Amino acid sequence: MNGLSMKHLRYFEALARHGHFGRAAEDCSITQPALSVQVRELEELIGAPLVERGGRQTRLTGLGEEFAARARDILRAVDDLRDLARASQGPLAGRLRIGVIPTVAPYLLPRLIGDLSAAYPGLDLRPREAITGTLVSDILEARLDAAIIALPISEPVLQEVALFEEEFVLVRPLEDADKLVPKPEMLQQMRLLLLEEGHCFRDQALSFCKLSTSAPRELMEGSSLSTLVQMVGAGIGVTLIPEMAVPIETRSAAVSLARLGQPRPTRTIGMVWRKSNPLSDQLRQVASIVRQAGTASREDASPLAGA
Repeated sequence: MNGLSMKHLRYFEALARHGHFGRAAEDCSITQPALSVQVRELEELIGAPLVERGGRQTRLTGLGEEFAARARDILRAVDDLRDLARASQGPLAGRLRIGVIPTVAPYLLPRLIGDLSAAYPGLDLRPREAITGTLVSDILEARLDAAIIALPISEPVLQEVALFEEEFVLVRPLEDADKLVPKPEMLQQMRLLLLEEGHCFRDQALSFCKLSTSAPRELMEGSSLSTLVQMVGAGIGVTLIPEMAVPIETRSAAVSLARLGQPRPTRTIGMVWRKSNPLSDQLRQVASIVRQAGTASREDASPLAGA
């Protein structure tokens, strides 16, 4: 198969993963026609169709499914070789693909990007925001180098490093500021606003309130913490947000904040990567910088200091 290149494999793997030419092209930062040409060229080199074309969804042929699996193995091995070479060259440089969950990204990334750029001038940071399940899958498939998520994950092939803990804060309408802080069991009787399914913070909040995911009829959902806080400000209900989110999400909302009683609900934020990643030592250093940035971001939630 003279002419087969890593570019062919990367583009086809993206198509296999997304099942859509447009989304795959966007992921690869090329135009859809360019990606289509590369896939057709690959099929000509293979001498057989890899993709069933037609309809909205792109499907792989039987050969395409097997070829995609082999391509992922090859790409992962090549990335590991590249990382092995990088690890031998000293300070971290080049591309670093790091994922961050949505309930951390807006509050940590601005500070973290600056800190990492200062520590590693040659670093090409590629942050990506996504829910935990997506980030873990991307790390396992070597599409990400590391991710900042809530622990534990308990995935045997992943290294977990705890970075810091942060509390959950109760957000109520402004007129409720002088009311007693409700106990967890009282939250079961209130209209509780939570993130949509798939967000780990939703599951943590439900666990603290001792609610099942299917039982509460008064449970309402939002797509982001910002939406939830604005809904509270409109008098629709109450919500919980992580301490780190307080300065940004409550600055323009008519809400009041309260720390919950002991034992206060908390979550552990950590960083994970594949144990086999040749950059493990460098990623531990990155984790230390993330820890410092996260600690500083939590300290920005100073309005709660006396709550």
